[in-house]
Amino acid sequence: MFESLIGLVAIIALFVIISRQQSRIGLIERELGALRSLVLSGAMPPTVKPEQDAAEGKADTAPVTAPAADVAPPVISEPVPALIQATEAEIPAEESVPGPWSATEATPEAAPAAVAKAARQSDVETALGTRWAVWVGGIALALGGLFLIRYTIEAGIFGPGVRLTMAAVLGLVLVAGGEFIRRTGFKVPVQGVAGAYIPAILTAAGAFILFGTVYAAHGIYGFIGPALAFTLLGAIGVATLAAALVHGQALAGIGLVGAMATPALVASTAPNVWALFGYLAIVLAATGVIARMRDWKALMAAAFFGTGIWTILYMTDAPGANLSAILFIDAVTLAVLAFVWLGSRGEIAKDGFDWPSIVPGAFVAFSALGLSVDSTFVAAGYALPGALVLVALVATALYRPRTVPLLHAAGLVTVMIHLGIIPPTTIGSDLSQGNLGFDGLPVATGNALTLRIGIGLGLVFIAAGLWAARRFVASARIRAACWAAWGVVAPLVILLALWFTYGNLDRDFVYAAVAALLVVVFAAGGEWIARAEEPPLKGGMAVSFALGGAAVAGLLMLHMAFDSGWTTILLGAAAIVPALATRWRSYPVLGWISVAAVIAVLGRVVFDPTIVGADFLSTTPVFNWVLPGYGVPALAFGFAAWQLARTTSGRPRLAMEAAAALFALLTLAMLVRHAMHGGVINSDAPTLAEQAIYTLIAIGAGAMLIAVDRRSPSSVLRYGSMAVGVVSVAFVVIQHFLVLNPLFTDESTGRIPVFNLLFLAYLLPAVAAAGLALYSRGKRPKWYSAMLALVAALLAFAYATLSVRRVFKGEFIGLWSGLGQLETYTYSALWLAIGVALLTAGVWLKSQVLRIASAALIAIAVLKVFLFDMSELEGVLRALSFIGLGAVLIGIGLFYQRLLTRAAKEKG
Repeated sequence: MFESLIGLVAIIALFVIISRQQSRIGLIERELGALRSLVLSGAMPPTVKPEQDAAEGKADTAPVTAPAADVAPPVISEPVPALIQATEAEIPAEESVPGPWSATEATPEAAPAAVAKAARQSDVETALGTRWAVWVGGIALALGGLFLIRYTIEAGIFGPGVRLTMAAVLGLVLVAGGEFIRRTGFKVPVQGVAGAYIPAILTAAGAFILFGTVYAAHGIYGFIGPALAFTLLGAIGVATLAAALVHGQALAGIGLVGAMATPALVASTAPNVWALFGYLAIVLAATGVIARMRDWKALMAAAFFGTGIWTILYMTDAPGANLSAILFIDAVTLAVLAFVWLGSRGEIAKDGFDWPSIVPGAFVAFSALGLSVDSTFVAAGYALPGALVLVALVATALYRPRTVPLLHAAGLVTVMIHLGIIPPTTIGSDLSQGNLGFDGLPVATGNALTLRIGIGLGLVFIAAGLWAARRFVASARIRAACWAAWGVVAPLVILLALWFTYGNLDRDFVYAAVAALLVVVFAAGGEWIARAEEPPLKGGMAVSFALGGAAVAGLLMLHMAFDSGWTTILLGAAAIVPALATRWRSYPVLGWISVAAVIAVLGRVVFDPTIVGADFLSTTPVFNWVLPGYGVPALAFGFAAWQLARTTSGRPRLAMEAAAALFALLTLAMLVRHAMHGGVINSDAPTLAEQAIYTLIAIGAGAMLIAVDRRSPSSVLRYGSMAVGVVSVAFVVIQHFLVLNPLFTDESTGRIPVFNLLFLAYLLPAVAAAGLALYSRGKRPKWYSAMLALVAALLAFAYATLSVRRVFKGEFIGLWSGLGQLETYTYSALWLAIGVALLTAGVWLKSQVLRIASAALIAIAVLKVFLFDMSELEGVLRALSFIGLGAVLIGIGLFYQRLLTRAAKEKG
């Protein structure tokens, strides 16, 4: 009851909408007839210039123009009708034309107004009447046929045979009706309603009913066998695809869906895999021809998708899968792509790709992945055919350059296959025992076939990648870069995987020789590609990938041939090679390869700061593995920076300068730590003496960077010197004053009266910071020099104060040992003396920072005298404290008075 009510309401609404559109359709026919008369008569309406309008005071009247370009042609999915293509000589003005164009003639003057009025008809009501009504009607026809069959079944009116015959007749009548309407001159003259093309809707409804009829005859009633049902459903699908040539892409989509669903609709107790893939091959080829004729990219991609889904579903039944059938459908897919879909297309030299090729590339590559990694397929020996499928993908991409997605698919699957041999994310090394395993298990060994396949695929990618990169580098740089990238990435991953699987992880000269050969091949390939560039030897992306691959191959070679110590040293020294190469080639990538060497060395020293391992590091000061492990890279990076400054310069040169400075500091710091901890690098927190040496090194490095920057200006040196200064100040504040201060740690200050820990940790850094502050004046920002001067003053104050405490307390000066009255008075006198000294130095050096520091220190002394000494001191010490404070303050006042008087006389 409810379904009947909905149907009645829908029919009434549809009737009302259609009736309201009759008047509008008549108006449109008259307007189009007027436009036709205007076009065929050659008359053009007069145009009024805006200037003339304004001169005549007709500002409210718009210029009346009706150029032919303003009339948008109907956008339909079939070929343009002959009427639109005809000229005046082919269609006389008095001849009648069948279809909606047979309308009452209108005067040429009325045409512009009619066109303007017709343009305003694209509203909701028009959409309801012209498009939605047709779509709903087509769906209603298709469902009506199925509901009719259902009703006859439930009512028992006809037998199954009669019902199916009636449904088949209805489907054929709809298809014939669509073709009849199309042949009788039906056109869609209204812009925006081509998607509601009635012949296509009728044909689609008929095809839908025919699909349902054949399926019911086989799957429900069993009137026909699987073979005949399969044939009929496939024929209907292919015929629907063919009909789409005149009815549009939407009908082709319906036919393709039906054709791809046919194997799932037909059940068989003994399925024939060759029948399945033979049928899919026919459907795919037919779709390719139709899609190529109309350039329907979405239809072609959908056909590849359906074929790929069937292939993957079939491969899930691995034990019963037929290798020949899988290879057959993969070959057909690539053949349809290369010879049918892209067969008559002119190859475009510039960058770009055919996006439908993404789908077959993904599915064919996935089938190759399954053949290569599935345990059942591998046991059956299908890994080699899987590799051949990958080679076919690369060959197709070479033959049709716009199918570069096939290259990406083949490269990605190749990398996945070989990384799957030994999953790198689970590698766990045990350096102490010299072995390597995966999650606690030993490395799994592969077979000889895997080794041969890896070698073969590596050679294919190298040859194809370098050759294609040279071929496209002048006209399609991005495409050339893609080929060059996979030409180096895939072989390098294969080499790494095979080394982990078959090689000696400690030292393997055979694999090192292979890596060295790759260095030569990639470097020569990069030069070969660069000579084909426009202009030659530019060093673009393709060349950069090739030379970058040579650098990575060199890194692998060093790891394979040498132990950790020599690898770090040689890797640092290798940064010189690309820098020297800039003497002959100004490729931008060369400088960045040197920077990459810096990153690699940093990674190694972070992983193992001892260079050779803690167990093998000598305890001999200075002359041990730390010196060459950090010093040689520092020298090499400095030389590389110097060389780059003379040739390419740019950011790589700045990065190498920073790296040279960093490793120079690391060399000194690590040697100090090694010496002070008896050969132990990664021990507990450093002592104050060790930290003092680090601070002195940092301050000295800041001065060195300023000196180098003055001779060879560089932003890296400029900002690097300031960064080192800030770091040294942070060391002082955090380590010297707080964390490692012997006043808080009660660390031994040494037994020697003067040259002790306080001298090393406070006085020497104070002198160094003061010297750097003086040296940086005028060469660095004022805040930088002021910061260093203030830190120098604080260090001097700390040295003097702690030295006084050491005089009273001895070697250990911990705060918890208390304060004596004489010691308390001495601090007051000392701070006042230091304040006066700072004031004198500030006036002499014309340093406002020192004068402010003097004032702050004297203010602290005043507060100490009035708040602390008054309560803690007794007798003569209390009196002397106040007397000394008063004398100092009066002296400071007199000093400033004389200073101001002298300044006033100089101005006068």
